[in-house]
Amino acid sequence: MDLAIRATEFFKSFRETRLSGLRPPTEFFDFHRVSKPADVNTATSRISYNTRYFSGNYGLIVAVIAVYAVLTNYVLLIALGFFVGGFTLINKFAPDATQFGEHTVTQKHLYTGLFVIGIPLLWYASPFGTFFWVIGASSILILGHACLMEPGVESDYAAIDGETV
Repeated sequence: MDLAIRATEFFKSFRETRLSGLRPPTEFFDFHRVSKPADVNTATSRISYNTRYFSGNYGLIVAVIAVYAVLTNYVLLIALGFFVGGFTLINKFAPDATQFGEHTVTQKHLYTGLFVIGIPLLWYASPFGTFFWVIGASSILILGHACLMEPGVESDYAAIDGETV
């Protein structure tokens, strides 16, 4: 019961803090504001403004790409499931040492077995390749969008407010 309350509070605070920064899809996908930047300085200023302005949307893009990468890499999904399931089962069903004939099996032995099997499985799943693929795909999408989107009228007022303060 306590776990359900904590989870509810976590999602509520997550929605209030992170998801409140999301811009509506009509604004994020406004094709009327898409144009090629005139030069590198224009592209840099657009990237600087848009990464701050659309930061919630860009975070959501990274999360969706990461979930897609894990779900399409079946070996990585199995390795992560093996580790999470192994830790859960060991903590739930083997908190105390168990006697098998003359041998005593402790949690330390079970964790060692989990790592001896899980680390090579995880290594075979290439989590680093998946991680760098997520970084690359996210960077291309985010920088492309931020570079091509013209800042809205509110960016002019933000610049004026920043100078007077």
